Amino acid sequence: MSQEIHLISFDVPYPPNYGGVVDVYYKIKAFDEIGIDVHLHCFEYGRGKQTHLESICKSVHYYRRDENKLNFIKKQPFIVASRSNALLLEKLKKDNFPIIIEGLHNCWLIDALKPSNRLIYVRTHNVEHDYYNGLAKVERNLAKKQYFKWEASKLEKYEEVLAKADGLFSISKNDYNYFKSKYQNAHLVTAFHSGIEITSKTGKGDYALYHGNMAVGENIEAATFLIEKVFSNLPFDLIIAGSNPPQELILLAEKYANVSIHSNISVSQLDDLIENAHINVLPTFQPTGIKLKLLSALYKGKFCLVNSEMVENTGLEEICHVANHPEEWIAKVQELFEFNFTESHIHRRKDVLYANFCNTENAKIIAELLDKILVMEKR
Repeated sequence: MSQEIHLISFDVPYPPNYGGVVDVYYKIKAFDEIGIDVHLHCFEYGRGKQTHLESICKSVHYYRRDENKLNFIKKQPFIVASRSNALLLEKLKKDNFPIIIEGLHNCWLIDALKPSNRLIYVRTHNVEHDYYNGLAKVERNLAKKQYFKWEASKLEKYEEVLAKADGLFSISKNDYNYFKSKYQNAHLVTAFHSGIEITSKTGKGDYALYHGNMAVGENIEAATFLIEKVFSNLPFDLIIAGSNPPQELILLAEKYANVSIHSNISVSQLDDLIENAHINVLPTFQPTGIKLKLLSALYKGKFCLVNSEMVENTGLEEICHVANHPEEWIAKVQELFEFNFTESHIHRRKDVLYANFCNTENAKIIAELLDKILVMEKR
């Protein structure tokens, strides 16, 4: 088993309070638990240096993201051009440890270090151009909408760099199928997440919860749908929890006595809300990757009500309740508030989640793939 690796993160992965960094943080934690030393390299642009990371990493290095506007007009996508960093490249050249790159964001390193015998894998968090096209679709600000469209177009072309990687670790079955068909070097490694064991409580809660980063367009769209199309027609309380909700969403929630917004709360406060909600309501209108918030709700919460886009081809369909049209959502919410969450529900979750979403087992899959390639190269 490989003992030391470099892991290149697009952001500082602590605290693990939004989707992308949740996967990164708990992956590092799982590597630490199975005895793999991680040299973490991350770009800091607002989250600050985090001393906690030093307790689970062999070394931690921070780099400034170059957000100069000139990077918008470069051929590379902005998320890539703004992270191209000579100091990072120099540090990586000092040894020959395997490298895991998180997302397309730092795949400029592939061209910088290849051709060589350097082992480079990429963790694909989603199909990036699909994700950015989705952001453009729901964005109301015309300048941001145009940026997302340009970025999506650049990302689709830039994605071809993945063919030069030694392999891809895809986060969902849909993504695996996509990358396998295009580049033949994909492996399915499901999401790393905060759940070690299922801590869901039996019984009833007295509210429904939607949570997410409320600065992101797709989450605003989902929260708006729940308020306007579902809970405006119900007597049950809905809590919207997340960071940086826009004023328009706050004003919308204020129209309804049964809707409240909890903004910029701590990870522990969010966990409490997830655990005590009767239903975690989690629609998505952008079916890319896998939503880490769903795994969090399944490990910690009671009933999960989602739409088809949230669970299709994830292996989680059988432990969620599904509704698509507003009328179905209203009927399902009413139905679920009639029932207690029981031990039998928890046992069903254990069967599915422990078999397919174990952080330690996923870390071992990656480690074994790295070792297999290293052995082949030494022959």
